[in-house]
Amino acid sequence: MPELPEVETVRDGLARHVLGRTVTGVEVRRDYSVRRHDAGPLDFAGRLRGRRLDAAVRRGKFLWLLLDTGDDALMAHLGMSGQLLVRAPGSRVEHPHLRVRLELDDESALDFVDQRTFGHLSVPDLVPTPDGAAGGLGSPLRVVPEPVRHIARDLLDPALDRAALVAAVRRRRTGLKRALLDQTVVSGIGNIYADEGLWRAQLHYARPTETLRRAEVERALDGAFEVMTEALAQGGTSFDALYVNVNGASGYFDRSLAVYGQEGRPCHRCGTPVRRDEFMNRSSYSCPRCQPRPRRGRF
Repeated sequence: MPELPEVETVRDGLARHVLGRTVTGVEVRRDYSVRRHDAGPLDFAGRLRGRRLDAAVRRGKFLWLLLDTGDDALMAHLGMSGQLLVRAPGSRVEHPHLRVRLELDDESALDFVDQRTFGHLSVPDLVPTPDGAAGGLGSPLRVVPEPVRHIARDLLDPALDRAALVAAVRRRRTGLKRALLDQTVVSGIGNIYADEGLWRAQLHYARPTETLRRAEVERALDGAFEVMTEALAQGGTSFDALYVNVNGASGYFDRSLAVYGQEGRPCHRCGTPVRRDEFMNRSSYSCPRCQPRPRRGRF
């Protein structure tokens, strides 16, 4: 599933390729892809046609394009396989999993492609941010789409209150990785970057949050920040053709992963074989020596 670096790569591409363009036509090829737009596909298309795309904004894994009136936005959640691809003017490319197409005034198009159909588009109203700061990276406006109101700030957000985040993690009574994956605590961290960040911090994913010292929480957050920043510089993580940026290019950070997906391979730090555990219907990867399991951990 795309995580913060992948979504930020897409946001940056949209900011460079579609801002200032006006939507001249909307084609919804699969109604399910706009299921979160409560008023339905016809209203979705009607609210976009004739609108100018003014800013590309991201908070955590959520991405939106501000529309010209400033009171609503085109919001995208990429789900497991969603892609926003810019089709060049005159191109006749037809992706087999094209779900929604926005025709633009320069004869280019913005295509929403989604093989597994977990992603979705909608046009929600904008609401003030709870903390009064900018809604996300890409715009100074202090608004977010209404469905994003409960989503916490992410580690790359300049408005993040790091001290408050550390305190919030320590107040939780759960396992450390569960806290990092909770998008109401800190957004943008998914399974891959949680495992990689915890390996860097030398902390086990099941450490009870209430037992962590402030310095340990800081290490976990620093580890996640570092690995996401490095992934962003490489265009995100890609394991197959499902994640690509707006130009169709894949990220390559998967070549730099230390533990995620590395079961049985030697830890880069100590040489101990990497361990895989089942975790929340997924997997957690860690080094048994560098990240000792707590005696009484929560999974």
